[in-house]
Amino acid sequence: MTDRYDTLVPRPREARRLPGTVTLTADSPLSGPDAATDVVRALLAPLGLPLRPNGSGVPVTVETGADTEPEGYRLRVAEDGVHLAASTLDGVRHAVRALRQLLPDAAWRAAAPDSTQWTVECGEIDDAPALSWRGGMLDVSRHFLPKHVVLRYVDLLAMHGYNRLHLHLTDDQGWRIQSRKYPRLTEVGAHRPGTQVGKERDGSHDNVPHGGFYTLDDLTEITAYAQARGVVVVPEIDLPGHASALLAAYPEYGVGEHAVHTGWGISAGVVRPVPATVRFLAEILDELAEAVPGPYIHLGGDECILRDWVTDPEISAYLAELGYTEPVELHGHFLRTLGEHLSAAGRRMVVWDEGYVTGGVLSDTVVTAWRGTGVGQRAAAAGYDVVRCPVYPTYLDYDQSDSPDEQLSIGGPLTLDDVAGFDPVPADWTETERAHVVGVQWQSWAEYIPNPRHLDYMVWPRACALADVAWTGAPAVDITERLRVHLGRLDAAGVEYRPLDGPHPWQAGGTGARRRLPGAEMAKLRGWLEEISQKADVEEESA
Repeated sequence: MTDRYDTLVPRPREARRLPGTVTLTADSPLSGPDAATDVVRALLAPLGLPLRPNGSGVPVTVETGADTEPEGYRLRVAEDGVHLAASTLDGVRHAVRALRQLLPDAAWRAAAPDSTQWTVECGEIDDAPALSWRGGMLDVSRHFLPKHVVLRYVDLLAMHGYNRLHLHLTDDQGWRIQSRKYPRLTEVGAHRPGTQVGKERDGSHDNVPHGGFYTLDDLTEITAYAQARGVVVVPEIDLPGHASALLAAYPEYGVGEHAVHTGWGISAGVVRPVPATVRFLAEILDELAEAVPGPYIHLGGDECILRDWVTDPEISAYLAELGYTEPVELHGHFLRTLGEHLSAAGRRMVVWDEGYVTGGVLSDTVVTAWRGTGVGQRAAAAGYDVVRCPVYPTYLDYDQSDSPDEQLSIGGPLTLDDVAGFDPVPADWTETERAHVVGVQWQSWAEYIPNPRHLDYMVWPRACALADVAWTGAPAVDITERLRVHLGRLDAAGVEYRPLDGPHPWQAGGTGARRRLPGAEMAKLRGWLEEISQKADVEEESA
């Protein structure tokens, strides 16, 4: 019989099996503080375990205020009952997650048959995460994901101990946020007439309209749903670049003419960084902040082509008024100004690492460092909190092997072992630098992820391995062996993951437009990213 205590994902600090088993039923009594028991009952409801206060059978008790780390927990399963202890409700949630993983795989189905009984092995777990930011990013701009898919991903994140959902809500290919003040953002910017087919930017398009957006009420619902599961939503409006969809709706805030893009790549769709634009964007950010009442808003800052700024008289005059000589200085000023607006409303700005390089940061800004190692290390050395999310190995839009059976992707390969071997807090960094690594995050950029089924294929099980990395703060140990059991839990949850030995026949790329292209150059890409990541010169790095 498999020891379920050795199969948990993410891997706990301490877990051991003890002799015996216990059986939980709908009549098992539940006791503890009301807020904690409400959490336990809600998370176990799909198992048919209402856990009545005055039931009979094996008791379940919850203790809060325990001497544990903020998200830490202790779980004890013994013949006289199940005991969960934590100092916070998030710790209680993690204890329930561990308990659910100890049960048979069917515990991860959406509902249980009537009169279901759940037998669990006795044992003890003492656990806490090493990193406070453990995230996943969904790109809902390039290919829109309906609300029910986002809610499902909240559940999958919580299943693996993640606590951040980063939603990339705007880009050149679509604006996905309702604005009551500026309705053209969705009337014009939330849809496109077709989508690029294949890798060539000037190649064929499918001519099939694509679009969608979330109402502000949708975003409030997603946020509340996530909060109940211990997940913080981090919404992103990407600025000042990647703004073609915005400028298609309101061209007066940019230079030249723009349309919602049907293809991929970096565009010249960059907003004009002048006071009128800041006022316009501040109103949009206020709407977003009200709908998503969390601590963070991501302002992007990445991949900006600034050449149009020097051709615009108003921008040039504003540059001179501020005493700047280079457009990159205005890039940093623009982000800082929006960040100060957010800060006044109690929100903390997050930026991609280009924002740090151009000076577009405040003292409490979180830097999501994607271009290799060097820029994240520099930001941490400068005292900024850093979320490590380098392309290699956290970009799960890269394919998972060099097999011709894989589907078309942006590149690769980036294997399960690559992800599992990631060291988020390098030993050769200084103590100060290591202290400012607050977390890890995977990304699923969606240019070549057209639907939720393929999203599942690309994300899982690599995100299982990164869950280990994020939770333990170190490379994953024995993840493949644990996955041989854990994939049964994903099966029960309905996740269409990539099997360990390669894709199912219906997951392969075939010979048509979705076939994998040969000649992937992950090693070359890694080298280039590390090269620019090491540069300290602002102008070169932002070119």
